[in-house]
Amino acid sequence: MTRFWLGGYGPAMEGIADGIGLLAGDEGAETSLSYRGAVTSTPSPSWLAQHPTLDIVYAALEGDAAVQAFARSGESALTPLGEPVEAGQYVCHVAVAPNGSSLIASCYGDGRVVRIGLDAAGRLIPDAANKAAELRAALLGEPAAEAGAPAGTAAAASDPYGDEGRESHAHAAAFLLDGRIATTDLGFDLVRIWRQTAGGLALDHEVVLPNGTGPRHMVVHPSGHLHVVTEYSCEVFTLAAGPDGTWAVVSSVLSSPIAEIGVDFPAELARTRDGQFLYTALRGSNTIAALRVRGAGEALEPIALADSGVDWPRHHLVHQGKLLVAGQRSDTISLIDLDERTGAPLGIRHRAPAPTPTHFLPVR
Repeated sequence: MTRFWLGGYGPAMEGIADGIGLLAGDEGAETSLSYRGAVTSTPSPSWLAQHPTLDIVYAALEGDAAVQAFARSGESALTPLGEPVEAGQYVCHVAVAPNGSSLIASCYGDGRVVRIGLDAAGRLIPDAANKAAELRAALLGEPAAEAGAPAGTAAAASDPYGDEGRESHAHAAAFLLDGRIATTDLGFDLVRIWRQTAGGLALDHEVVLPNGTGPRHMVVHPSGHLHVVTEYSCEVFTLAAGPDGTWAVVSSVLSSPIAEIGVDFPAELARTRDGQFLYTALRGSNTIAALRVRGAGEALEPIALADSGVDWPRHHLVHQGKLLVAGQRSDTISLIDLDERTGAPLGIRHRAPAPTPTHFLPVR
């Protein structure tokens, strides 16, 4: 059976989701994919992440400024694994380290990027002893937390463009192939590169994107290149590390030649397993833009634009040659066929109701 955990917005975030939901369909018959109800009563679990080796799911509780762990307790059931752990205002994304030692929470509201430790059983390690250092870092923009703490936080630095009217908005994190971590700051047009230390995250350097682009989400290409989609300029930037380890932009392209800036707001960026194609969703026109990856991953080419089948496509992923799309405002999901050879969307295969969906996570 094909199954996905489904993140969503609850009433506090102007949605109708009751918690983490289950989306399921019969094996080989994805057109029967349907919402099977909530498996937790979690408030607004807007982003979900899987532990790399354990049957544990982590949820960003966006309205509650916290992260919570859930253990698989049955074929299609999740049970809380400890209490929620504080992260930051409007925590909207979590990414788990490949070795399962920690997770990174990105907080849109206050710009915080928070590392939370995980124990051997996958439980979140609260960092109560380090709250004073967290607050100081958040207020002063210090690059790392107090030395010796089991988990640390790092706050946004100042706006590189010196615009006092803007605010820092951390939006996503990605673990790079060299062991460092990249995070986006949508408010300050930055991609930050971090090193993990015993005391928390240490800022290595920053990549400044053009003013007003709004870097949102990222995918790491198999080659090691980092593709970053921008919410405000409808672009996809490709970053690469130089011989000295410093990351820089190597190319950029509009997600679609007919994307309308100020009307379209890209959300997720997803890739095929082999990295040949990327897909981003344009909220506004409610379309899916497909891009071909060129060379060794350093360049992109827009190839198609298609109807997403939903209103306000907040998240999507590639699964078994199809694209699964979450419509936040239409309370629906859609399934789109993809051309295996060209990567182009072929048409909407299936639609189904789902309560304010914001994120899909395949059930392992």
